Amino acid sequence: MRCTSVVIADRYPVVLLGLSAVLAAHRDFRVIASCGDSTSCIEALRNLVPDIAILDVTMPGVTGPEILSFVNSRNLSTRLVFLTASDEDGDLVMSAAADGYSVIPKDVAPEVLVQSLRQIAEGQRLLPLLSSGPAISRGQSAITENALTTLTDRERQIMRLVSEGLSNKEIGRRLNIADGTIKVHLHHIFQKLEISNRTVLATLAISQNDRAGHPLD
Repeated sequence: MRCTSVVIADRYPVVLLGLSAVLAAHRDFRVIASCGDSTSCIEALRNLVPDIAILDVTMPGVTGPEILSFVNSRNLSTRLVFLTASDEDGDLVMSAAADGYSVIPKDVAPEVLVQSLRQIAEGQRLLPLLSSGPAISRGQSAITENALTTLTDRERQIMRLVSEGLSNKEIGRRLNIADGTIKVHLHHIFQKLEISNRTVLATLAISQNDRAGHPLD
């Protein structure tokens, strides 16, 4: 059985203890460092290069974008997982999601956390959706239902890939088109669906997939 190495970082000791206890109960995970501040977190990432790093997105002294930049600048293989506690946290994470990483709400059930980490260890990326999900009013839902019919095949294709957690770069590589073209398509999609960000777009796509029983394409 492959063992996934994990670094955990959170400003609250009780959260660190809880995460350690949850992962210790599963033989396929090994916590190699537990960090209570940004300095020790960065050092652990640099020196240990874990398979996964579970990070508190509100940890003082370093921001999500800064940690992402640190990992990317050194070409580390570590997969970042940010723990969030509110919609505001989710918005903060989304602002740095150009290169993509996973986001998990702090109130998720332990068994869901473990299963999610296993998926991440296999190379999947979880959508940055909080447990409550972004708010979509009934009126907006009705608008987007009708607006979906106005999307082009390419726009629906991009919508589906966004729902899989792919970044603009990854979507561009998958479809063999430029990043700038992806941004233009997303702008048009947001306008047609009367939404403002890719989190809501991903939620809408997943909702449509569940309803239809097959992916949007």
